[in-house]
Amino acid sequence: MRFIKQLAAFLTFSLIGFSSWAQEPGSIDETINGIMQPVTDFLKGIIFFTVPIGELNVPFVLIWLIIGAVFFTIYMGFVNVTAFKHAIDVVRGVYDNPNDKGEVSHFQALTAALSGTVGVGNIAGVAIAVSLGGPGATFWMILAGLFGMSSKFVECTLGVKYRNEYDDGSVSGGPMYYLSKGLAKKGFGNLGKLLAVLFAIACIGGSLGGGNMVQINQATQQLIDVTGGQASMFYGHGWIFGLAMAVVVGAIIIGGIKSIARVTDKIVPLMVTIYVGAALVVLAVNFAELPHAIAQIFGGAFTPDGMYGGIVGVLIVGFQRAAFSNEAGIGSASIAHAAARTEEPISEGIVALLEPFIDTVVICTMTALVIVVTGYGSFGQEEAMNSAQTVGGISLTSSAFEEVLSWFPIVLSVAVILFALSTMISWSYYGVKAWTYLFGESKTSKYTYKIIFCIFIVIGSGMSLGSVFTFGDVMIFAMCFPNVAGLYFLAPEIRSDLKSYMARIKSGEIQAYK
Repeated sequence: MRFIKQLAAFLTFSLIGFSSWAQEPGSIDETINGIMQPVTDFLKGIIFFTVPIGELNVPFVLIWLIIGAVFFTIYMGFVNVTAFKHAIDVVRGVYDNPNDKGEVSHFQALTAALSGTVGVGNIAGVAIAVSLGGPGATFWMILAGLFGMSSKFVECTLGVKYRNEYDDGSVSGGPMYYLSKGLAKKGFGNLGKLLAVLFAIACIGGSLGGGNMVQINQATQQLIDVTGGQASMFYGHGWIFGLAMAVVVGAIIIGGIKSIARVTDKIVPLMVTIYVGAALVVLAVNFAELPHAIAQIFGGAFTPDGMYGGIVGVLIVGFQRAAFSNEAGIGSASIAHAAARTEEPISEGIVALLEPFIDTVVICTMTALVIVVTGYGSFGQEEAMNSAQTVGGISLTSSAFEEVLSWFPIVLSVAVILFALSTMISWSYYGVKAWTYLFGESKTSKYTYKIIFCIFIVIGSGMSLGSVFTFGDVMIFAMCFPNVAGLYFLAPEIRSDLKSYMARIKSGEIQAYK
């Protein structure tokens, strides 16, 4: 309660300051962009350095993630396929032991992690991917999601295996801990500490960028669109909505992962059901166009127009948007899964592999199909790209749904706001854990970061689409370098643990409780 009072007082003071500053519409937005754009440009040049492949310069970060995902899929014996059914059983609580250590159930850990990935990236990001790479980019998004399931399995297993358990029942886990502790066990202590610190720094940036500013930015844009566009009271004053959301987020995140999980295990299933249900309605109405849309997706994956550089260009767009959407290989989700009540790290890793499937294979594919069948994916690529960059990814997706459901932009606005809210509260938790790894587990340390996070909600609501997405991409993708490097060192022990776990499941040594 004290924290809420302090946060409310701080934001009230900020509101007075912002109000006196904003003498002209858009002045705050322009000032924020003026400060942030050089920062994002500088970081982009470092994180997205390119490697020439044919006529294209391919970001090395994508090569890093793709090779890792394919390697872990093969090395783990295609766990993304063989353990899929068991993952559903574990999520259903069949193997839940209430006496196991941890803070949340398998299902709550899954929804908390999903809330960090199921957000505007599934809506706006897919629209941008289809605009830039054509319908064929969807094929590569799906493939990236399927391979990403294995990366997610490895990192989330490690998140539980090397977590810190405290006397009050709380836990801290994630790449910071398995990089430092896991590599130390193998005799690479200094390397592990270095990678852990690099990850924690990038995670804080990712929390404030892709997990915060991208979400609030697109939610604000959608709110402006449905409340009158340029005539909206929020036009040029998106920070007002940002302040309101900052107070709501602040009220939720003070309770830690348990409070977050109580919100996400309701919001995520509800909004996924509404969004996918609406997509199915649009696809049903355009059923005659569905075969052609699917043909465009598969055909465009291998024979795209030359505007964006052919097959490799479309592959890049698909994998980049998929990675931003499901974050497989990034390591963030392992922080949430580390809080699960279980004594079997492999079981939580198996639960986690469902995330990329739900997030990318299901939700992103639904979004792409809606865009294609309604004609928004059949533009010339240059025209579509200009449209997406002009009105924003959310607006393009909203227009596609509106072709069938005239009222859907209002529903989508609610969905986007709730998706953004759930994503922000999960990423605040990731950021707190990275922050406390660096600066200690004290209450002061935790509250300091939570206040910083809420401030960035206001900043993100006033930034342009391009700079927000660039900053979000840069900081989130930066996390994958130390994370995937550590996964290679630790993969052998996870493969051994997986064989042991599945043998004990088969023999009945690990018993079902339901």
